[in-house]
Amino acid sequence: MFKLPDLGYSFDALEPHIDARTMEIHHDKHHAAYVEKLNTALEKYPDWQNKTIEEILSDLESVPEDIRTAVQNNGGGHHNHSLFWESMSRGGTKEPQGNLGEAIAYSFDSLDNFKLKFTEAAVGRFGSGWAWLVKNGDALEIYSTANQDSPLMEGKTPLLGLDVWEHAYYLKYQNKRPGYIEAWWNVVNWDAVAGRLT
Repeated sequence: MFKLPDLGYSFDALEPHIDARTMEIHHDKHHAAYVEKLNTALEKYPDWQNKTIEEILSDLESVPEDIRTAVQNNGGGHHNHSLFWESMSRGGTKEPQGNLGEAIAYSFDSLDNFKLKFTEAAVGRFGSGWAWLVKNGDALEIYSTANQDSPLMEGKTPLLGLDVWEHAYYLKYQNKRPGYIEAWWNVVNWDAVAGRLT
């Protein structure tokens, strides 16, 4: 059975960039619902309950067809959000260091250019979804996915993801998604992101 992970910080830790009430609802209601529905979907398939969420999403085509959509949506939602919480911290970290910093500079010319392209992917995602920095083979890529789809479903390794569903920002930013994205850069935990680059 999957469990809702702790945030690792208080609901107000990301203020003023992301408000406490949004964090509380987002974590305790939205993420919790994904976990509950994922567990419900897997109830009649004990073998799948013993797999990690990464194993499940990386082999989605093998998931029994009658629960595949539920697992895609709710398993993706669980993994995406778990990564999202870990990717943020109070005050963030200034910029990526070491191998991650070098890889971003090599792939996108500069951190500023990376942020510009990532922001474009986030703003340009029609409807609900995510913007991603992923490792695809030896290369870094920026792209976006719809709904709760995970890069793992496409054989890519998610390094950094930004939730652009309205529930992630609407209480504070209303329909101003670009304002939310601009503020979010202030809380990115680059150390956590670097830890995923292997």
